[in-house]
Amino acid sequence: MSTDTVSPSPHAEAEINKSLSNEDKIKFLRDMVRIRRFEQISLKAYQQGKMGGFLHLYIGQESVAVGSISVCGENDHIITAYRDHGHALASGMSMNECMAELFGKATGCSKGKGGSMHFFAPAKRYWGGHGIVGGQTPLGAGIAFALKYQDIKGCCLCYMGDGAVNQGAFHEALNLASLWDLPVIYIIENNGYSMGTSQKRSSAYPEAGLAARAEAYGMDWDVANGEHIYEVRAKTWEAVQRAHEQSRPTILELATYRYYGHSVADANAQKYRTKEEIEKYKNEHDPLNLWRNTLLDEGVITEDLAKEIQQEANEEADASIKFAEDSPFPEDSAMLQDVYWEVDNDTESGKTGRHFF
Repeated sequence: MSTDTVSPSPHAEAEINKSLSNEDKIKFLRDMVRIRRFEQISLKAYQQGKMGGFLHLYIGQESVAVGSISVCGENDHIITAYRDHGHALASGMSMNECMAELFGKATGCSKGKGGSMHFFAPAKRYWGGHGIVGGQTPLGAGIAFALKYQDIKGCCLCYMGDGAVNQGAFHEALNLASLWDLPVIYIIENNGYSMGTSQKRSSAYPEAGLAARAEAYGMDWDVANGEHIYEVRAKTWEAVQRAHEQSRPTILELATYRYYGHSVADANAQKYRTKEEIEKYKNEHDPLNLWRNTLLDEGVITEDLAKEIQQEANEEADASIKFAEDSPFPEDSAMLQDVYWEVDNDTESGKTGRHFF
C-alpha cells in the first residue's frame, strides 16, 4: 500500500494549470500509467532475451516528461538523451512503434535501426533519443536556432540527466544559446546519480543546484520538484513563455528519481544507494501515486476509473509485445538506407558526396 501523501499544491493555481479540464488531468494520469507499464513490460521482454543492446528505464520519472511536454504547442520541439521512452510516449508516439523498435523490427519508429536509445518521430517534433552523453544539447540549440532563423515562435525542450552537465558540449551549447538568444530550454532531470556516482561525488555546484551554473552564461534558471505535474507544468511554462516572447534560453532543474539502475545492465544499482532510499522514494514520492491521489482528492477520478486506466495500459502494452514479435526484421538491403537524406532522395549533393562536407 502506498504511503504517498498529497498536500494542496500552490502551483495548482498557476495560470497554466487553472485552465486544465478534468479530461486533461485524467490524460496526464493515463500517460504516466502507460509509460510505466511500457517500461515494466519492456524490462520483462529484455530479461527474456527478446531484445538486445541497452535498456534505460524511465520508471520513477514519468511526471517530468508528461508534465513538461503537456505545455508544448505546435511549434515546440523535443529532444532528449538515451532514457527516451517516456518522452516518446508523452509526445504521442504509439506503444507499437516504440516496442517494435526495442525488438529491432522494421515496424519500429526508427525502422529497427536505433533500438532503445534512438527513438525518433519528426512528424511529432520529437528528435530523439541520443546515445552520446550530452550529445543532444548542441542539437537542441540547433533546433532553437532554426526556429529563430525562420522567425517561428516556438522553442526546443532539451532533456538531459544530471551527469550530462559536466560534458564540454553542453557548456559550448550554453554559450551559444545565450550569445545568440536562442529559444531553448535545458531540462536537467536530476535523479541524483550519474550512472553509479552520486551528484556530490561527480559535480561541483553551488548550494542552489546544478541549474545555477546558468549564471556564468547570463541565463535564467530555476529548480523545482519534478514529482508533481502541477509544479512541473508551472515551471516549464514560465521557461516556454520566456523562449516564445523573449527568445531567451533557460536551464530548468527538476528533482526526480529512478527506481532501477542506470540501465538494466547496472548490476550495482542497490550498492551505490541503499534499499531504504529506493523504498522511501517508491513509497513516499511516487509520481503516479501522487497524481492519482491528487485527482481523487479533487474528485476528478474514482478508484474504479483509476483501475480502468491501469487495465487499459496493461492491455495496450501486451498488444505492443505481440505486435513487435509478429513484425519482420529489416531487410539486409535496408542497411545503407536512412543514413543520409540526400542519398535516399537522390539529390545532386547525394550523387557527388558533397553532403559529407
